[in-house]
This record gives sequence, structure tokens and C-alpha cells, in this order.
Amino acid sequence: MPTPSLLRRAAACSALALAGTVFPGAPAAAAPPGAHGDIKIHVVGTAVAAQRNQPKVCRFHLDAVDFGANQKITWTIAPQPAQPGGATLYGTLALPHGVGAGSDLLLPGGQYRLTWNVVGVPGAGKLKVFHVDCPNDPGGGHGPNGGPPAGGGGLARSEAFSPVVGAGAVGLAAVGGTVWFRLRRRPHGAA
Repeated sequence: MPTPSLLRRAAACSALALAGTVFPGAPAAAAPPGAHGDIKIHVVGTAVAAQRNQPKVCRFHLDAVDFGANQKITWTIAPQPAQPGGATLYGTLALPHGVGAGSDLLLPGGQYRLTWNVVGVPGAGKLKVFHVDCPNDPGGGHGPNGGPPAGGGGLARSEAFSPVVGAGAVGLAAVGGTVWFRLRRRPHGAA
């Protein structure tokens, strides 16, 4: 008969595994209509339909995907950190079919933040940070600024975490908990 501490451990493992489970029939978090779209930063020549964001660019354009039909996006690109008199761009994208691309853009080398809002949808704007780096620029002010940043580490990119990766992590935790629990029930781990 299991001891009370083993029962508590088994209950804790079950609760952790259940907490990470995604229920297919569960409703997703409610977002305002039209707020589910995304803006991708793409190197000039990349197709609008390309799902990958390109966070290091030279000449680039903005591609809006997965918005509602007949929506309009306002956007701002500003240097990060903010600089008085720094290069800042503003614009709009009209999306008659929920997708669209902006014109080609070029900024001095450095880090920038893109902020966008869907016209008529309340809430704070969404944002992305990206770098402009034109290595073949012969010194026209669009080359890299300074050396590499100090330190290391940081957070993984959001593209690294998908529902499939999350489900795999939950499955791994559940299998590990089951194996641990079964081995703990047997004296000396014997089969």
C-alpha cells in the first residue's frame, strides 16, 4: 500500500501534467475582432505569404497577414533606445483582403521597434524589435553601429515555441512522472 507521501507526490505529478495539457475543445483566449493578425518584417523580395519574420534586414518592407477584410493598420518604426532626432517612420496599410505589403524602406543601421495598431480595434499596439544592418554599404550611414553587445544569453525567439513543442514538453513530463512513480513503488527499483 502506498505511503501518504507517495500519494501526495503522485497527485502533484498528475496536477502538473494536467495543468500543461491543452484541451482541443477549450476556447482560445478572447481577442477583439481583427486583432489576431501579424505584421512581418521582410527583406525586399520576400513574399507576403512567407510566415517567418526576418529580424535582421537592410532594405525591407512590412507584410500584414491574417487580418480581417477591409481593415487598416497604422504603424510607427522608431529607434531603440529612443534617440532625439532619430530616424522615425510612420505609415498605414490598407488591407481589403486581410493581407497586404508596404513599400520598400531603408533606415540607418541600428535597432528599431515597430509598433502597429488596427484602426477601430481598442487596446495597446503590438510591437516587434528588429535590426537594420547593411554590410555592403560603402559608408553612407547605413552600416553597423559599434561592436557586438556585451553579455550573452537572453530569451529564445517566440518562433521556437509552438503548440507542438508545448505538447511534446507536456508528454515528456507525464512520461517522466509515470516512470518515476512506478520505480518508487517497487523496492530498490526492481522490475
